[in-house]
Formats: sequence, structure tokens, C-alpha cells
Amino acid sequence: MSACMQCPRRCGADRSRENGLCGAPATPHVARAALHMWEEPCLSGTRGAGTIFFCGCNLDCLFCQNYEISHGTIGSRLDAGELADLMLCLQGMGAHNIDLVTPTPHLHVLLPALEKAKASGLTIPVVYNTNGYELVESLRSLEGLVDIYLPDLKYISAVAAQKYSGAADYFQYAAPAILEMQRQCGVLQLDEEGIARRGLIVRHLVLPGSVDEARGALDFIAANLPKDTRISLMSQYVPCHRAVTPPLNRRLTRREYQRAVDYCLSLGLTQVFVQEMEAADAAYTPLFDGKIG
Repeated sequence: MSACMQCPRRCGADRSRENGLCGAPATPHVARAALHMWEEPCLSGTRGAGTIFFCGCNLDCLFCQNYEISHGTIGSRLDAGELADLMLCLQGMGAHNIDLVTPTPHLHVLLPALEKAKASGLTIPVVYNTNGYELVESLRSLEGLVDIYLPDLKYISAVAAQKYSGAADYFQYAAPAILEMQRQCGVLQLDEEGIARRGLIVRHLVLPGSVDEARGALDFIAANLPKDTRISLMSQYVPCHRAVTPPLNRRLTRREYQRAVDYCLSLGLTQVFVQEMEAADAAYTPLFDGKIG
């Protein structure tokens, strides 16, 4: 592909010749594809989400738990047909859904892959698991192909976004992107077993020393999305990668997390997943071993 413009970076790379700023070539590397039990309960259920972890990312988070693949290369390169076959394989293994992790750098391959998979018998929901740094026009190309959007809303302030992820304009793009996701899929819908079938889940990872960012993210949700929007307010932060200076070099305190949860509830946002503090454990980070299926 020439002149890549799929994300807010708009780097213009000819990815048939060079990697984009996201580090991704024209054909995606899949670092791992397997049943995954550590997503939100309505996604992992009893059998697991059919998670496909892609290499490459358009953010540069100091604390990235998936740093091995966000800016590194592991696994096999799969074209659209091979990705479609992989999705059908995960469905055959009993996955509740197809969970595409950091998919945006590979949108040009995923669009035909999803069309082919659905035409070939893919019936379980497709989850678009993204950092939220998205272009609305790219998301519009996914309408009718994605059933569940799972975006992060990492930051409100440009200062924090630049300092921690190298993207001062993060909220400028994440806010309209999340509104577009809501327009496409609406409030989360569950089946009779409590498994997600369609809708939006907004994630926010509470960072140490950053409860004000959490409050800002929750204020945005309360002001712009339905009150019954499903939120995943996460306590699982673990210092890793380049998180070596305060406050990122420590774990979240119980008091910090409780303040974020209390504020969420005070806004009338009651459809919220909360985590035990024990979730802050590197053991929950997948092993990126290139395993497929």
C-alpha cells in the first residue's frame, strides 16, 4: 500500500517498501492467536475470546505491557485469506468472539479478511480492541463488519498524552472516535448467558498519580454517552517497558483506584467493570510466542 493514512499519524509511508510509523509492514505479523481468558468477563466468558494479537502500534506508551510486539516483530505474516481462515479456526475452537488487538495499522488487510470470513461462515461477534487513537473515517469503513468496539480512553490532557504516549493530540482523535463507535454499535447488549453480542465497552486504565485523568475520562463519558454505557475501569497497571521514573515506576494504590471508582459511581455511571488490586500482575500478560490457533 502507498501513502498510508489509516490513523491520526497520517505518516504517508509506502508500506510495500517501508514500515509505517506504527512499525507495521504491508502484511501484518500475528504474534499470538488463541483462546484468551483475561478480557472482560462478558468477552472471555467460559471458553475464551478468540484473540488475535497484531504487531505494531501507533502510540509509544512508556508503560506498554505488550511492548514486545507494539514495537517489535514476533510471529507469522498473514494475508487477508489466511486471517479469515484463522478467524474461522478460532470460531471452531469455541471462541465467544474474534478479538482483534491493535488492529488499526492493519485495516487495509482486515477489511477484506473480515468480509471473506463472514462470507465463509463466521457468525460470532467481531471485537475491535483498540487504543482509541483512531480516525473517524477509518472506523466508518468498518461499519457492518465490527460488532463490539473495545477502545481505551487513555487521556484527556495533551500534557499527559504527550508525556506518556507521544501523542499530544490523543483526546482530539479518541473523543470523536468513541462517539462514532457508539453510533455504529450502541450500548452493550448481552445474550442470555451474559456474553457480549454487540455494543461498546470503554476502557480506562487508572495510572498511578493520575486520578484526575480518570475523572476527566469519566466526565467525558457521562456528558457524551448514554448513562448505561459499559465502562471497564482497570486497576491492573504494572510498571514495565520504559516506566522507570515517578509516578509510573510504582503500582496504583488501593486509595487511588477507589477514588476513581467512587467518582465513576457519583456520575451515575453504574455499568462498570472493576478489578481487584491483585489484577496488577505481569502473569496476566500473554506469552507472545507466535502461536497460531
